[in-house]
Amino acid sequence: MSTIVAPETTDRRIFDRISAVRMVNVWRLKSDRIVFTNGCFDILHRGHVEYLQEAAALGDRLVVGVNSDASVRRLGKGEDRPLNDQDSRAKVLAALRCVDAVVIFEEDTPLELITALQPDVVAKGGDWKPEQIVGADLVKARGGEVRSLKLVDGFSTTALVERIRNGR
Repeated sequence: MSTIVAPETTDRRIFDRISAVRMVNVWRLKSDRIVFTNGCFDILHRGHVEYLQEAAALGDRLVVGVNSDASVRRLGKGEDRPLNDQDSRAKVLAALRCVDAVVIFEEDTPLELITALQPDVVAKGGDWKPEQIVGADLVKARGGEVRSLKLVDGFSTTALVERIRNGR
């Protein structure tokens, strides 16, 4: 029996904050329209995928901010959340064709990341009113756009976790 272990791969679409800013600046030099969204993305499901595809369609490049494990815990999602660690969540998101960059952020909100990236569009799910979206004022002040995207009925991580726990 072989004990050969595949080498760990690095994903070129997972960035630290400084590298993400550099990449966004390169894209901006090419006149690409930068879209930003964020979330926990604990268990990726159809609702996430459709939402991310819709966000990506608003521009040329989609940057996804992912709450760190500590940030998710502070959000009060549950004592055992996140179920998947931040690196795993980032890797799954980076594998999606519509996602150009993934950045893990430690803060409770993505405001510092939005300030650093200066996206042309900031988008969130339909459970957020545009005026509630973190960074909306900053993006609008630069002439950018703020979008609240439709939710896919029946798909939420919290509901999925409950169904699993209840054996349904």
